[in-house]
Amino acid sequence: MWAFESVFYQIYPLGFCGAPYENDGVLTHRIKKVSDWIDHIKDLGANAIYFSPVFESDTHGYNTRDFFKIDCRLGTNDDFKEIVKELHENGIKVVLDGVFNHVGRGFWAFQDVLEKRWESEYKDWFHISFDGNSNYNDGLWYEGWEGNYDLVKLNLRNPAVTEHLLSAVKFWVDEFDIDGLRLDVAYCLELDFLRELRRFTETLKPEFLLLGELLHGDYTQRVNSEMLHSCTNYQCYKGLYSSFNSMNMFEIIHSIQRLFGSEPWCMCKGLHLMNFADNHDVTRVASILENEKHLPLIYGLMFGMPGFPCIYYGSEFGVKGKKSDGDPALRPCIEEPEETELAEFISKLAEIFKSSDALINGSFRQVVLQCSHCIFERKSDKERILVAVNAGDTAVTCHFDAGCGIAEELLTGTEHDFGGGSELPPYSVQFWRMEK
Repeated sequence: MWAFESVFYQIYPLGFCGAPYENDGVLTHRIKKVSDWIDHIKDLGANAIYFSPVFESDTHGYNTRDFFKIDCRLGTNDDFKEIVKELHENGIKVVLDGVFNHVGRGFWAFQDVLEKRWESEYKDWFHISFDGNSNYNDGLWYEGWEGNYDLVKLNLRNPAVTEHLLSAVKFWVDEFDIDGLRLDVAYCLELDFLRELRRFTETLKPEFLLLGELLHGDYTQRVNSEMLHSCTNYQCYKGLYSSFNSMNMFEIIHSIQRLFGSEPWCMCKGLHLMNFADNHDVTRVASILENEKHLPLIYGLMFGMPGFPCIYYGSEFGVKGKKSDGDPALRPCIEEPEETELAEFISKLAEIFKSSDALINGSFRQVVLQCSHCIFERKSDKERILVAVNAGDTAVTCHFDAGCGIAEELLTGTEHDFGGGSELPPYSVQFWRMEK
């Protein structure tokens, strides 16, 4: 699967393009801004983009009005078609947000229900009781996602709903030539719907990606040969930043070990999950890390661990934003790319990842683990790489059986001799390709 070998770049288009929060109905060709960022995205080493919602919605994109129309605040279908074409010409795959659990109150079928009540042919598209009422005083009750009544839950057991959604996916492939979907709140989606979606998309395009937003629990219930190819690795998300803030590498290494270790009970052994330091729903990593010197280190660890990495737009510049200040604070308009040391470092990590079979497909083994530092091994049939992270402000020397004497340090291109142990400089990440 192409996605497992890719570095993703996430863009939240409505924020990135500076669209108004409320849908003002004014057609503005903002999505063309993406074209100006393609060179930066390539320089960063990303070769896949995950776009948060782009379709017509009430406000933030996740309350869809029309699955067949690009949001007027972003532009037209033709605008987006041209953007995808240009991305493909530059070797960048495109994944869209598939919001299939719920729609907005402005969704045409729900508006029909509000108008016609029992007479609406779409009343069974939702979970509705005409004996109750809603927070909007509609004179009827309906299920909203997690109690949010601006998000009207769809009835995915209704074949007409499923048919509508699948026809939209086919339209996106035919019209825009997209390469996959990130499924919003995939943990809420009916298992039968996921199975049907997988069977359907396999007929549309080879290696069409289905990536689910999953939080905790057993990922394999939905990531398997019949449903999703991958999911968001929230189980390691907290451990990434908390290990640095607490100076406790045990937290992240044990989380990785529990998912990807060699023991039979490791639930995700052999799977490829999407790793991230932040995204559109959580506090920016530059705002959550207590020591700014740890910022490059968290990306080094993320690129070295099992799975494939995703960079949230602006975070490669150290952009800040706190969840406590509201979602718009996490989704700012950034006028143009910046050249920063962090972005340059991430670019080096991306090239190492994409060229390494061990980092893409290799197993995971803990080698050295202390509170301030760790070393772990990624090993495939083709190569073996050791990843070392020292979060401390002093150098440490680690003695262990490296299995060879000489290795190449990939970030610097220099040789490393393990004969007298290995010194980890303060605030450092190292990738050693070992002799066979």
